[in-house]
Amino acid sequence: MDLYPAIDIRNGRVVRLSRGDAAAETSYGDDPVAQAEAFLAAGARWIHVVDLDRAFGTGDNLAVIGRLARALGARVRIQVGGGLRSLDALAAVLDFGASRGVLGTAAITDPGLVPAAVAASGADRVAIGLDTKDGKVAIRGWVETTPLLAADVCRRVLSEGARTIIYTDVSRDGMLTGPDLDGARALQGLGASVIASGGVAGIADLLAARDAGLAGAIAGRAIYEGKFTVAEALAALG
Repeated sequence: MDLYPAIDIRNGRVVRLSRGDAAAETSYGDDPVAQAEAFLAAGARWIHVVDLDRAFGTGDNLAVIGRLARALGARVRIQVGGGLRSLDALAAVLDFGASRGVLGTAAITDPGLVPAAVAASGADRVAIGLDTKDGKVAIRGWVETTPLLAADVCRRVLSEGARTIIYTDVSRDGMLTGPDLDGARALQGLGASVIASGGVAGIADLLAARDAGLAGAIAGRAIYEGKFTVAEALAALG
């Protein structure tokens, strides 16, 4: 199982939100590139990067993400999400040097995007973000909830050629309450390669995700607040 230490970027800074609430922000640094270098130095093989401004529709952090991907993309695999809502937006982050782009809102609202993205970039370079609130899929930076169920969307995007799903229970994100492994396992049972996100509080959560057979887990606040280090987590995961 892969560990994905997370770098969420807002106004050029490294931050974490609680339950995706833009008003509940904690800042952890002013230099996302330096943070990525620190994760790489600790042994990270993947880094998960999110452009919160683009997700919320309040701007973007393309310049800093481009700098980060160009600086580190040849040495570590970088997964970028947040507001990638067109083929051009996906292609831009991949051209920067990212290994994979994450389609969220547009995978839900634009039924032609997923097959086009897979055809253009390959299934290995495209992930689908499925974020849920009370069991329903949330979009546009988690500020809107649809009537759709994650399982139904998962079945559709798998039929369109996608393979990797990043599953987040929004109510757990940034709360250190443990990820929704039951929800992640349900999607994996449909044939997806699932990365669990939201709520990782300690190494025990990572081991539980590994033992559940998941492809990966994203960790943010727990790392920044010293619950474990990247090196400790990687050693525990073997």
